[in-house]
Amino acid sequence: MPREHFWRYLAMAGFFAIFGIMILIKTYGIQSSPQAEVFIRQSEYYSREQTTIQPPRGIIYDRNGNILAGNRTVYEIGVDLASVRDPQAIALALSALVGADYNTVLERASIPASASSVYVVLANYVLPEKVALLKSYDVTRDAEDMDSTACSNDPALYGLRCEPLLARSYPERDLASNILGFVNRESLGYFGVEQQYQGLLAGEPQNIWVPISPVRVQERPEVPAGASIVLTIDREIQAMVEDTLDAHIERTASESGTAIVMDPQTGEILAMASTPRMDLNEFQNYSDIYTNEVPYNRAVGEIYEPGSIFKVITAAAAIDQGVVTPETEYDDRGVYTIGGITIRNWNNRAWGLQTVQGCMQHSLNVCLAWMGEKLGQEKFYEYVDRFGFGRQTGVDLAGEQLGTVKRPGDPNWYLADLGANTFGQGIAVTPIQMVMAVSAFVNDGQMVIPHIVKSVIQDGSQYNVSPQFAGQPISAETARTMTEMLAASLEGESSLAMVAGYRLAGKTGTAQIPVPTGYEENQTNTSFIGWGPVENPRFIVFVWLERPETSTWASEVASPLFADIVERLVVLQAIPPNYTGVGTVSNSGQGGQQ
Repeated sequence: MPREHFWRYLAMAGFFAIFGIMILIKTYGIQSSPQAEVFIRQSEYYSREQTTIQPPRGIIYDRNGNILAGNRTVYEIGVDLASVRDPQAIALALSALVGADYNTVLERASIPASASSVYVVLANYVLPEKVALLKSYDVTRDAEDMDSTACSNDPALYGLRCEPLLARSYPERDLASNILGFVNRESLGYFGVEQQYQGLLAGEPQNIWVPISPVRVQERPEVPAGASIVLTIDREIQAMVEDTLDAHIERTASESGTAIVMDPQTGEILAMASTPRMDLNEFQNYSDIYTNEVPYNRAVGEIYEPGSIFKVITAAAAIDQGVVTPETEYDDRGVYTIGGITIRNWNNRAWGLQTVQGCMQHSLNVCLAWMGEKLGQEKFYEYVDRFGFGRQTGVDLAGEQLGTVKRPGDPNWYLADLGANTFGQGIAVTPIQMVMAVSAFVNDGQMVIPHIVKSVIQDGSQYNVSPQFAGQPISAETARTMTEMLAASLEGESSLAMVAGYRLAGKTGTAQIPVPTGYEENQTNTSFIGWGPVENPRFIVFVWLERPETSTWASEVASPLFADIVERLVVLQAIPPNYTGVGTVSNSGQGGQQ
């Protein structure tokens, strides 16, 4: 090497050595300077991004631990626009394997990457099995070598990303759908328990900083899940009630139906079914199923004129006030005039001398109007209020209606309304209101508030819901008198609602359906409410068939539905028969038609 070049190289080496030493000194100075902490904080800031983490939604169980609503993993499929190589191949693959629309995917995957367009969603809520098809699509290397968010290693599909998400899952599909409600893709609950307990079930979303680097994914914090809920519903009883209701709707060619089973002592709803129902996993079909303002849950969301089952309220008020007893006599001449209108019995017949017991057994409108006038308008509507009509029961389900009660002093109330209201006409109630009102006959005059949630599980603790009462509209003595009178009425009428081996109490209700011009011809709402066994009541059962075609009378369509439910219910609840009186026999008379 020439000497003159040697010194030149040596000078350059010395220069770079000194320069390197200066860099090290400067680096050390920065790290040990007061500004070092600021730089460290800034580096930490740029290594993370702020995001909102939605906690897993709480699970919904029946009273025996069966899952009615849970969560499942689904995927969002999107594409990194800067990495797209073949939009047509992406559109074809997603169309064939995932079911996405070819033209929509092609349009979105063809968007040029820019500062405002980096990533677009091509398909959402894709099931894991379909993502598995994508991941196995023309794989060029082992699946375990793939990026965890990559959809496929096929070069033509480069840029596809599959991000896992949690979505609501309903393993029982349409079972108890009217109770549960559903959750949409924005994690909002609609109807039923999902809406009523949205705050508890959804938990608290958290805005947090998460590492950008995938190697630091373990640093991603876990967000506490929403509270889980245990319902009072018994899955087996619910399934039985739904099946029995559906069978009777078909048998009677009814337009719709509703049934409620409640523990009368605790207010726990064991089953609640109405039509229509829907597969909650396909909630997007809601508007196709619930058309023309059909309520999601008729048990709480629809009001109707109850007809003769409301007579139990009038009779209880009159007995509680002492204006009549079960033995009080009334000469039924088939008509009764009040407020300028003439009231007639269901068959336009005069029944002659009857006791109050007979009036209830034969369901005589004329007798109940007489009872209501003896009670007086002030006291009658006081008892209507005491029994909770015209206001919400407080049942923990979204969408509960108030009902409609006209009272003296209202601009559209007339004395004739008193006569009509005594036998359930001109007054509108919800099924759940009738169930709560009748619970007073079982609990020595106290009404229990119906509820659907048995306990809440949160932060490792379980909080049980205690029975709540809504007041005492009647005395304990009146409650016992009503139960005995209504049990004797069923036996005296040889009702189709009776079940062999069990003494039951209850009342039918046949009601005309109001329209703007009056009432529909040959169309009725038929219902029955009953409880038992009388010696130690374990259940209240309410049934309602709307516009049955095979018969317009509750005694012929609603009573058999009640009996069929009770026959199965006593088996599921293991209630032994203990009554040797009259069993189920054919309805030889039509005395209790209404």
